[in-house]
Amino acid sequence: MGSTFLEACQRRPTPHTPIWLMRQAGRYMREYRRLRRRYGFLTLCKTPELIVQITLLPVEKFGVDAAILFSDLLLPLEAMGLEVSYTKGEGPIVRGIEGERIAELRPLSPDSFTFLTQAIKEIRRLLPEGVPLIGFAGAPFTLLSYMIEGGGSKDFSRTRAFMYGAPERWHQLMGKVTEAVITFLNLQIEAGCHAVQLFDSWAGSLPPFAYREFALPYTREIFDRIGGRVPCIHFSTGTAGILELIKEAGGDVIGIDWRTDLGEAWRRIGYEVGIQGNLDPAVLLGPKELIEREAKRVLEAAGGRPGHIFNLGHGVLPQTPEENVRFLVQGVKEWSRR
Repeated sequence: MGSTFLEACQRRPTPHTPIWLMRQAGRYMREYRRLRRRYGFLTLCKTPELIVQITLLPVEKFGVDAAILFSDLLLPLEAMGLEVSYTKGEGPIVRGIEGERIAELRPLSPDSFTFLTQAIKEIRRLLPEGVPLIGFAGAPFTLLSYMIEGGGSKDFSRTRAFMYGAPERWHQLMGKVTEAVITFLNLQIEAGCHAVQLFDSWAGSLPPFAYREFALPYTREIFDRIGGRVPCIHFSTGTAGILELIKEAGGDVIGIDWRTDLGEAWRRIGYEVGIQGNLDPAVLLGPKELIEREAKRVLEAAGGRPGHIFNLGHGVLPQTPEENVRFLVQGVKEWSRR
């Protein structure tokens, strides 16, 4: 497949800097909002025809250089026996791990995800030539944080208290979640995903010593066991203080948020890995002059070096105008043309 995205994952020269966006298929799109009015979120995530339709939307509308599978980070938790629900405006709620019930987590079965593998195969059939499909999963630390907190959190204090206070139990649970993540990524790869991204959204809540002891070994195990099959992206937020450890944990490409200068981050992690990012999502709420200026700032920070994949530093915000996304995607291709 002649893909600028896949070439960049391997740090090979490309005719332009490839661009895709986290949450590129989401609430800012009219078509998605129409579907969301008709269906619950989990129905969207579990119906092959809807997964296909939503995944392809930004490819067809904006010409992004890669599609990312429409799914949800927490689907593996449900398959492990937990109750996951979604309330508008409140985010996900995870129930079912109180007390000793945590030990009852089931191993993840690929049979629980036939709807996803069916969708992947159909997406592969429909994608334009040169546009790869990215699969994804949450990293063990982030998934276990959701389980312990019962959802998102401002400071993840319950997670950290559990981690420090019951380290043996923590490591036992992280082992179980790690196996589930590996199974989840492998089934996506086997169904046809060209690359995968591991989201460690909450890794930035940990100090360096705690990340090294309680999270890094499990993330590294995932990359050790799936690495080489397809290119792997390792994305985290709030991790400017532990970038070197994030790189140590693995990944062909390191995804960074908008709080770090991309050029400085790349120097710190080393040019033997690629880098993804890192426009502030809020820039897309502004005028086109601002978008062009800040996108060029990111491109200049990368210095035209092979291995840069343009993305936001987090997901597209729901209030983002669609025309601004189109302007950014087409602009990055033009401004970075070599």
